[in-house]
Amino acid sequence: MAKTKLLGSDRDKKVKEQQKAAKKANKKPRRSIGRFFKDIIGELKQVTWPTWKQLMVTTGAVLVFIMIMAVIVGLFDFGLGRLLNWMVN
Repeated sequence: MAKTKLLGSDRDKKVKEQQKAAKKANKKPRRSIGRFFKDIIGELKQVTWPTWKQLMVTTGAVLVFIMIMAVIVGLFDFGLGRLLNWMVN
């Protein structure tokens, strides 16, 4: 049996119908806001929280890294600013 090929607007209509059908088939039912928050609480209970000591050590490491990067960026800024002033004057 010969296969018919759709052209123009007929093809567009067929594609849109297929897209609507696929979207409707994949649509998940809505859940309540209460269920949403229960799921969040359940996920937070599964988190492995750091101890106070781990928290302080990692916080200190982050602060030291930030200070080092601030000094490096400040030196580059100062150096490039002096170079620009030298080139302009």
